[in-house]
Amino acid sequence: DNDHFPTEEEQFEAYKAVLEGMGGRKVVVRTLDIGGDKKLSYYTFPEEMNPFLGYRAIRLCLKEQDIFRTQLRALCRASVYGKLCIMFPMIATIDEFRQAKGIFEDVKAELLAEGVAVADDIQVGMMVEIPAAAVLADEFSKYADFFSIGTNDLIQYSMAADRMSENVSYLYQPYNPSILRLVSMTIKGAHKNGKWVGMCGAMAGEPYAVPILLGLGLDEFSMSATQILKARKVVTGLSYADMQKLADKCLNMDSAQEVLDYVQSEVKA
Repeated sequence: DNDHFPTEEEQFEAYKAVLEGMGGRKVVVRTLDIGGDKKLSYYTFPEEMNPFLGYRAIRLCLKEQDIFRTQLRALCRASVYGKLCIMFPMIATIDEFRQAKGIFEDVKAELLAEGVAVADDIQVGMMVEIPAAAVLADEFSKYADFFSIGTNDLIQYSMAADRMSENVSYLYQPYNPSILRLVSMTIKGAHKNGKWVGMCGAMAGEPYAVPILLGLGLDEFSMSATQILKARKVVTGLSYADMQKLADKCLNMDSAQEVLDYVQSEVKA
């Protein structure tokens, strides 16, 4: 709703208010994630045939470093008011993540040299939205402190289907075994190096997906408040061993419909 890129001070005040308001509980902030379907009135994106696969998110930030550094400075300054985690969106390669984290480290060092306090326990992680990142999760987890699986984009990129297109909407299949396998690879890759994994896509709030995801070992779920009670109801009706068996079977099925039918027969949602 802004008419300009927010200044460092504007961002600092916003982040500080959130961190203080959370009373010491963890706050995860995704760095600037524009492009694709996220446009700004005050910034002109280059014309591209497929903007969802183009100049957006971390790709823009690594090129427009003044914008990126301003946000990171504000986040670092606010970090002393709570428990902050920072995650980078649309990461495709380890080089991208290392470059982004390097800029964060530079900004942190600059602030400390200026005499500005910065928390020493900021976790720096990444979104897993691109299949390449999921497949290489065990290597990424050597550098990232945590992963957040963005299933909305992960599904659209895996199925080569624009989720905004009505004609291919049937291919938006969170229960497809191929998607479940990518999620499983991400979780196993993170846990291999002792890192935690959350999910911030719509899939995290689907009642029939929750027991599968718990069975796969997902550590944190991001969902709307209206979905929490439904998720709790599903979880309290199953043991962890039950959910692990459920997830294992789902990984070896042929279709999303087969997975959904099976879970609905086993779970009361």
